[in-house]
Amino acid sequence: MEPLQLVGVGGMSLIVVGWLVSLRSSSPPPVGLSSLYALGSTLLAAYALAIGDPVFTALNVLAALFAGLNIYRAVRPPGRRDAGQEAG
Repeated sequence: MEPLQLVGVGGMSLIVVGWLVSLRSSSPPPVGLSSLYALGSTLLAAYALAIGDPVFTALNVLAALFAGLNIYRAVRPPGRRDAGQEAG
C-alpha cells in the first residue's frame, strides 16, 4: 500500500468512527437528508469503482450503508428497541 493510500485509509477510519459515535444519538437525521446521502454515496461509490480508487469506493459504500441505517432508524416502529438495549 502506498503512503497516500494509508492517509486515505486513516481518514476513512476517522469518518467511520465519527459515524459510529453519531449512532448513539437519540434521534436520527431526517429521512429526506439520509435518502439524498444514500443516493449520492451510491453514485460516488460507482464512480470511485469505475476509476479504480479502493479507498474512495469503500468510504462511499460505507456511507451509503450508514445512510440506510439512519433511514431504518427514522422509520422503524415506535417503541422498538435496538438489540442489546435494556428496558429502563
